Amino acid sequence: MRAILVTGGAGFIGANLIKYLIEKHPDYNIVNIDLLTYAGNSENLKSVEKAPNYTFVHGDICDRELVERVFQHYIIHGVIHLAAESHVDNSIDGPEVFIDTNIKGTFTLLDVAYKYWMEKPFVYKKGFENNKFLHVSTDEVYGTLGETGLFTEETPYAPNSPYSASKASSDMIVRSYHHTYGMNTVITNCSNNYGPKQHDEKLIPTVIRKALAGEDIPVYGDGKNIRDWLFVVDHCKGIELAYKEGKSGEVYNIGGKNEQNNNYIVHKICELLDELVPKDGKSYKDQITYVKDRAGHDFRYAIDATKIETQLGWKADENFDSGILKTVEWYLKKYKG
Repeated sequence: MRAILVTGGAGFIGANLIKYLIEKHPDYNIVNIDLLTYAGNSENLKSVEKAPNYTFVHGDICDRELVERVFQHYIIHGVIHLAAESHVDNSIDGPEVFIDTNIKGTFTLLDVAYKYWMEKPFVYKKGFENNKFLHVSTDEVYGTLGETGLFTEETPYAPNSPYSASKASSDMIVRSYHHTYGMNTVITNCSNNYGPKQHDEKLIPTVIRKALAGEDIPVYGDGKNIRDWLFVVDHCKGIELAYKEGKSGEVYNIGGKNEQNNNYIVHKICELLDELVPKDGKSYKDQITYVKDRAGHDFRYAIDATKIETQLGWKADENFDSGILKTVEWYLKKYKG
């Protein structure tokens, strides 16, 4: 049974990915390493923790000795690297941990994989020839867009927050290990994910949680910032496809083709809540409150996913209406029991 190391598997995307991989690939041993910081939640993995092809390792990807032991003990043949500090607001208040985890952690994983898998640059050890390191990144490395245009794999990097700068740096380190050492690496850059198991601080869970609690629903600035929204399971399918079929050294952008501004997102959620859990003839929209904008808040992100669609055959199964309904229903069960 070939072992794949998934980093950050107790987080939002990681937990959804691990569930998807365990169910689709019973012949893979999925080894999950996660430090279980505020962004990781072991409850996210309750449904798979007893699966025969799942192993959890509690630890830090910056801990080189631990990562080396994991590679040696489980004979790791592939890495899908999601572990990252990813909350932009937190990167503004405390950027140092983003530098440590996102840059140093990525370097540690790459370097351990290189030394474990390869004899020397461009020469894999016998039995490790088909190993792959897939690095999951973000569209935020490309900076911000105006009212038109899309991010492609050729868009120059222009990160605007400590978070996106740290992710851009990690992407460059992955690229360097492909070009310098011949490692089989693939990078995916995704748009805004949404769906079950997302951290409570993120926009969509915050709107639902605050609405149900009768509290103000905060919206940054004028609410006109635009994001391309990607349902998390669609993203997981793209990651798995890029891991299996992606060409060494390539980058694949994964987007949902669902551009919406924050006002639309918040109003849509309130409308769904008005239908699903109505409150005394009033609308949850009455709770919407505009607050001071985030520092350096990028105006618009939108991804052109043509490359992964045409070269690997990926497509998003959910549109925004179907995905947001599934998401709201999941959080209603979480918050209301």
